[in-house]
Amino acid sequence: MSLLSEWTEKAYNENATKEELNALWNGEYFPKEKEIYSQILKKPDEVVKGTVKELAEKFDTSIFLMTGFLDGINESLKEKNPIETMDENTEVALCFDTKKLYKNMVKAGAEWLYTLPEWDSIFDEDTRKELYLEEKKSHTLRREGKKIGRNDPCPCGSGKKYKNCCMKKDQEAERQAIAALND
Repeated sequence: MSLLSEWTEKAYNENATKEELNALWNGEYFPKEKEIYSQILKKPDEVVKGTVKELAEKFDTSIFLMTGFLDGINESLKEKNPIETMDENTEVALCFDTKKLYKNMVKAGAEWLYTLPEWDSIFDEDTRKELYLEEKKSHTLRREGKKIGRNDPCPCGSGKKYKNCCMKKDQEAERQAIAALND
């Protein structure tokens, strides 16, 4: 079983209790994640390289938690690591795009990460606000065309009022689109 499979099997286990998942995420992973980001953000231009095992030792964590960290940061890297196939001896690098990383932290709702004091030396407050808003606005849905009123004729041409025809179907489609953006 690959390291990533082990990580996802335990971290996203639907059969685990809330207490078990809380202990993993809040008790182990998030504090370690915050600690690692605090270290690497001090020197954002320095590329941290090594095997998964070496990075786990460097950041004083388990290979299991390092796998979760590598999974989380992978979308923010300039060159992605082979997380699907990596084992403890796989060479990986943490060469991240600072803007992309910041926006991905905002997207994930990881306030404990995008408010780290180390960001102060990377971006000024205005830039951080701009990146924050840019990320939040990128998921805003905008209605195309004029809003259809409940009592307007249905646009499908049935001759019925919208509320008695396609309104529920359209509302459900809108809910699904919003849910898909949040996943």
